[in-house]
Amino acid sequence: MADWTLDPSDGELQLRTGVRGRAARMGHRLTIAMTRWRATVTWSGRDPATAELSVETDSLEVLRGEGGVKGLSGPEKTVIRSNAMKSLDAARFPRIRFLANVVEKSVTGYRLTGELEIRGMAREHVIDLRAEDLGDSWRMSAESTVRQSDYGIKPYSLLMGSLQVADDVTVSFTAVHAKND
Repeated sequence: MADWTLDPSDGELQLRTGVRGRAARMGHRLTIAMTRWRATVTWSGRDPATAELSVETDSLEVLRGEGGVKGLSGPEKTVIRSNAMKSLDAARFPRIRFLANVVEKSVTGYRLTGELEIRGMAREHVIDLRAEDLGDSWRMSAESTVRQSDYGIKPYSLLMGSLQVADDVTVSFTAVHAKND
């Protein structure tokens, strides 16, 4: 089987944040899209052997915020993006990368075990990827939690720490890929 390459034309990569602290009800739970990414799957016969995901850090786009005192305006989304770029040190670390060098079949798809690198710090990470046979294509989806502090990221806070972005961020991935590509 030929290697697969996936990008935003095949699916989406999103982050969801939470809020915490005494003033958490004032904050927004954000949905953020990563708009420039590329995933490559190498095959060994009929089985996937490795998977790699590379994300351009500065491709972060704030889609929406739920909760909070009022809805997010365009300028507020710009400020949130700017704060995130600083937290991720995007100028110094332009890529986020996940390389799974162990791919094992599971009941619902595959378990990907490898290394996640954010801000130049790499940690072992496991992702359970669901795979659904659609006949002429595969639908893949995964949801994984990433703890910001594990990668040297200090979650954003304001009001002297009364309102904080939660340390755990949920990353979700969905894509459809034709079987004969």
